[in-house]
Amino acid sequence: MKELKSINKLADSFSRLPGVGRKSAEKMAYAVLEMDQDVVNDFSNALLEAKENIHHCPKCGIFTEDEMCEICSDESRDKTKLLVVSYPKDVLSFEKLGTYTGLYHVLGGVLSAVSGVGIGDLRIDELMNRIEEDHVQEIILATNPTTEGETTALFIAKLLENSDIKVSRLAYGLPMGGHLEYADSLTLSKALEGRKDIKGE
Repeated sequence: MKELKSINKLADSFSRLPGVGRKSAEKMAYAVLEMDQDVVNDFSNALLEAKENIHHCPKCGIFTEDEMCEICSDESRDKTKLLVVSYPKDVLSFEKLGTYTGLYHVLGGVLSAVSGVGIGDLRIDELMNRIEEDHVQEIILATNPTTEGETTALFIAKLLENSDIKVSRLAYGLPMGGHLEYADSLTLSKALEGRKDIKGE
């Protein structure tokens, strides 16, 4: 049977999504063929609109449709406290708690020699600038409890070693190698409450 080039191309596109294997991608591609044209058009438009309308907040790095995100624009937030995460989706986990009232800073990844991610690939310079410009008094390092996450957190703590800024790390009841987005609210809340000072370790 002759291969359908359009299906293969569509499956290739779906397989680029994280966690989607080839078989799942092919299943998705054939599912699209069964959709009504209106549904396909809506699906296509939703992809394009999301890509066109959503961008990183120029200050903290989380995703927003506005010029600046609602968290950075909120005058009631504690601007002396920054919770540093690796990815924009990590912010959602803390916001769902409803107990953290400071601001955030998204690094855009973690240091990883294997993946070729170095200091210049992360928003570390932007973090240092924010600390100085906004007179930040506390940095809470909330990178994932993985080898790369720990390396990144310790690197930032080292940069702030001789400053007067309080630098703390989440007190992980989270398993080593785990990810924040999968942590339940109680575990995450306790981790935030029991964060420990790591500057100078």
